Amino acid sequence: MDKDEDGIPASAFMKQVTLVTDGSCLGNPGPGGWAYILRFGAHVKEVAGSDPQTTNNRMELSAAVEGLKALRERCQVELITDSEYVKNGITKWIHGWKRRNWKKADGQSVLNVDLWKALEEQTARHEVQWQWTKGHADHADNNRCDELAREAAEEARRQLGCR
Repeated sequence: MDKDEDGIPASAFMKQVTLVTDGSCLGNPGPGGWAYILRFGAHVKEVAGSDPQTTNNRMELSAAVEGLKALRERCQVELITDSEYVKNGITKWIHGWKRRNWKKADGQSVLNVDLWKALEEQTARHEVQWQWTKGHADHADNNRCDELAREAAEEARRQLGCR
């Protein structure tokens, strides 16, 4: 752990933020949306984006990548997701994937390698504590993220001329 000249951990001076992420897909694959809510003290930032042809897992990953990218300086981040795929992938599975040159234990290629690499790059910039929450349950920010991601996916579908 890095410390300053007085022996105080560097993390004591970092901003502590909460990042809640979610992804949505209308069909899998299909039009998708991602969203995050970033909280720092009294400040709240809600952001959403979309992709006209994607998968739910890509949207879940995109939400985490984009949320971490939004942080301009190194922070202590509590990242809350309802995606076990994202949480387990970045905290457990990625180490084996990298050792096996981005192959799963069964020899199949890991999907979404571009986003896993981007997420790894973004998590390296911060001190991230990963938290899983049950989706569509009692976590207000997760429910709001779900709403924002679904709205973004619906907008992507409208832009494609679909109903």
